[in-house]
Amino acid sequence: MVSEWDAVGIVIGLPRSLDGTEGPAASRVRHEAQALSEVVSVPVVFHDERLSTVEAHRRLRESGLTDERSRRGTVDQAAAAVVLQAWIDAGR
Repeated sequence: MVSEWDAVGIVIGLPRSLDGTEGPAASRVRHEAQALSEVVSVPVVFHDERLSTVEAHRRLRESGLTDERSRRGTVDQAAAAVVLQAWIDAGR
């Protein structure tokens, strides 16, 4: 996909607790990202994903998907978009 999309980098959401600490989920993400970085030719970077799912649900509700079932299939995609937009907005 990196070459197909001419990607210049990969942004990965890093799950942290609300207090900013990293737990087992973050450790698993870091491990997978390390393996990924060994097979791609672009930088792999992390961005804090705290509250991205909450924001994704809010945006989906605002776009008219008011039923929880309707949002279920798209909330992960919307959360990924939230993380990526936050990374872009941070000036990376």
